[in-house]
Amino acid sequence: MKSIIKKISWVIFALLSCIIGLYPILYFVLERNFGLLQQKSEELLSSPIWNAAFYTHIILGGFALLIGWTQFPKAFRDRNRKIHKKIGMAYVTAAFFSSIAGIYIGLYATGGIVSVLGFVSLGIIWLGTTMMGWLTAKKQDFDSHENWMIFSYAACFAAVTLRIWLPILIIMHQEDFIPAYQIVAWLCWVPNIAVAFWIVRRRKMRLGIIE
Repeated sequence: MKSIIKKISWVIFALLSCIIGLYPILYFVLERNFGLLQQKSEELLSSPIWNAAFYTHIILGGFALLIGWTQFPKAFRDRNRKIHKKIGMAYVTAAFFSSIAGIYIGLYATGGIVSVLGFVSLGIIWLGTTMMGWLTAKKQDFDSHENWMIFSYAACFAAVTLRIWLPILIIMHQEDFIPAYQIVAWLCWVPNIAVAFWIVRRRKMRLGIIE
């Protein structure tokens, strides 16, 4: 029963990662007045720098989300070391530029300082954990590498959890977007990092690193 639940969870996890990873395509096939852009001012939407950061963030972030989940199954890694390394470098490169762009657009987050701090913190954590994952891989410390990349993808997966929580919070706040967005700026990633911490701790216990 446990193995069935685990397989179903992995399918849902992968499916959500792929769906939201492909979500940025909508910005190229639909008018821009949908989703989070509805809350932005005309002045901001006409800024070349903000637009460059926004599209860098969503395109590369979507790509990182789309490919990152494939790195975790041990059987795949063991059979495809070279492919694992190539996908890993593609993920790190995408996450590096997307997180930096995310930090910049986070400074203009709807909802004021609460939202700004939430999204900028997310960008910094995603950047920091990804770079630590890359550095530990370079040093061939693969146990630490895996731990850091678990945290990195937990931050990346905030793109999914944001889109799950936001409509729920908007309904809870009687269609009031601002307080819902202020909450989701933190709720989209803090629980993810907590889950990552739990997974890493269990992994360390299994490896005998901690009791």
